[in-house]
Amino acid sequence: MFNWLHTFLLSELPTGVGLIAWLVLCILAIAVPVILSVALYVWWERKVLGWMHVRIGPNSVGPAGLAQTFADVFKLLLKEYLVPAKSSHLLFVLAPLLALVPAFAAWAVIPFDQKLVLADVNAGLLYLLAMTSMGVYGIILAGWSSNSKYAFLGAMRSAAQVVSYG
Repeated sequence: MFNWLHTFLLSELPTGVGLIAWLVLCILAIAVPVILSVALYVWWERKVLGWMHVRIGPNSVGPAGLAQTFADVFKLLLKEYLVPAKSSHLLFVLAPLLALVPAFAAWAVIPFDQKLVLADVNAGLLYLLAMTSMGVYGIILAGWSSNSKYAFLGAMRSAAQVVSYG
């Protein structure tokens, strides 16, 4: 379906630039629908929970509260970033990345059609299992890098839950 775009990017642009542009487009073609579907599921969950609690649910931001999820994302991104004074600053910043990047990288081997897959790997299931288990290291590192025994205890508990439920 997108063969014409692939050949255009690789033939008309310089070799490295065309390849990078094609990979970025492929990644965006997978990441954007995943992010939008998560936002819609969160909105739907809030509406259902509001119905279960006999209240309205999200209804103030956008039509029917649909933009509330995106408002929450922007609020989270614009919050003040605090790093504890006695923490390991580099590890404290890298820990969320170590938890998030493997979760997005796992989508690379998920086939959406017979020919629509970002990375056609022979050991795709093994790659998927490896990537989904890497998030535990980010959780442990987040608790340990804060240099607080309570945060580390909470991280150990959370990692045990992730391992036991996965």
